[in-house]
Amino acid sequence: MDGGDAGAPWAPVEITEGEWAGWRIWSADPFELLAGPFYCREAEGGRMVCAFRAEKKHMNGGGFMHGGCLMTFADHALFCIAAEVIEDTGSVTASLNGEFIDVAREGDLIEATGEVVRAGGSLIFIRGLVSTGDRPLLNFSAILKKVKRRA
Repeated sequence: MDGGDAGAPWAPVEITEGEWAGWRIWSADPFELLAGPFYCREAEGGRMVCAFRAEKKHMNGGGFMHGGCLMTFADHALFCIAAEVIEDTGSVTASLNGEFIDVAREGDLIEATGEVVRAGGSLIFIRGLVSTGDRPLLNFSAILKKVKRRA
């Protein structure tokens, strides 16, 4: 799951210490660093799992995780889930749909998993689930569009 050449802005960086040791992060994406940071790794069986720890900055006025944070995390997860399909090309989110199922609280470990349903010539269809522990939080489906990567 390199996403490109080592040192390129789209290449993930492995974390070597702390809670996230062994996970990867895309350090070149300023919005995801601000919103997350979000992490990913390959789990048993080759399936990608993405995660982050819910902090106060992720909560809404009611003290629960903001829906926009969950959708932003789902958008991040799309590219990790589809990494093998998009590794030689650029891609953008063409569509992202989600259904909110439950709430998350500060301190929760938030995880996302999913699968590529179909990968065509220019469109990739993905579905996934964001959860904490055994509680589903957000069901999502999306379409990525392959695009030429800028130099």
